[in-house]
Parts: sequence; C-alpha cells; structure tokens
Amino acid sequence: MGKDNKGLGKAGEDTAVKFLEAKGFLILEKNFAVKSGEIDIIAKRGETIHFIEVKTRTSVKFGTPAMAVNAAKQQKIIQTAEYYLRRYKLFDAPCSFDVAEVIKDMYGNFRIRIIENAFEE
Repeated sequence: MGKDNKGLGKAGEDTAVKFLEAKGFLILEKNFAVKSGEIDIIAKRGETIHFIEVKTRTSVKFGTPAMAVNAAKQQKIIQTAEYYLRRYKLFDAPCSFDVAEVIKDMYGNFRIRIIENAFEE
C-alpha cells in the first residue's frame, strides 16, 4: 500500500470509529495485531463483540469496498478473533464479523456503511 493509501486507510478507520461510537458501540481495540493477522476495530454493543474490517475507497469503480474482504482475508480475521476471545476468556460471547465500507468522495466527504455479519464463521 502506498503512502497515499495508508493515509486514506487511517482516515477511513478514524471515520469508522467515530461513526461506531455515535451508534452506541464501545471501542475495545484498534489495529489488534497478532501473528495470524490484524483486526482494524474490535467493538462491543450490548453483549456482542464486533470484529470489524474497515475498507476505504475513493470510488466503487472496481467494486464495493466489502468485495475486497475475500475468503482468505475472512479466514485470517476469524483466526485473529479466536485468539482475541481466548486471550480475554470470552468463550461464550456472541460475535459478529462486520465490514465498514468507507467511501471518500471527490470533495473529501466520507460516507460509511456498516455491514454486520458480513461473513460467516
């Protein structure tokens, strides 16, 4: 990922955090990384732990941001989430694997959509 994309990705993650907090999510972790992979945001709403992959784009010309979360990426997120749940002894916690689609338009405005349960375990 180039420097510009890294900046875009960080801006997208920051936007997603603010959006989630406004929707009543408690942010537990940002950029949780272990050997198996990384999860952009781990949040809690009610009893459910949400593992959220943030994908930020400037257009949908090549598909929606969520389309970039392929099966291999999903598997890495699931493995990392399993590690997180074991580490904090959250064995019975209900979980949701979500994608936050963030689109930055040509005017610098962000649009965001959270897709809950975007993929199955």
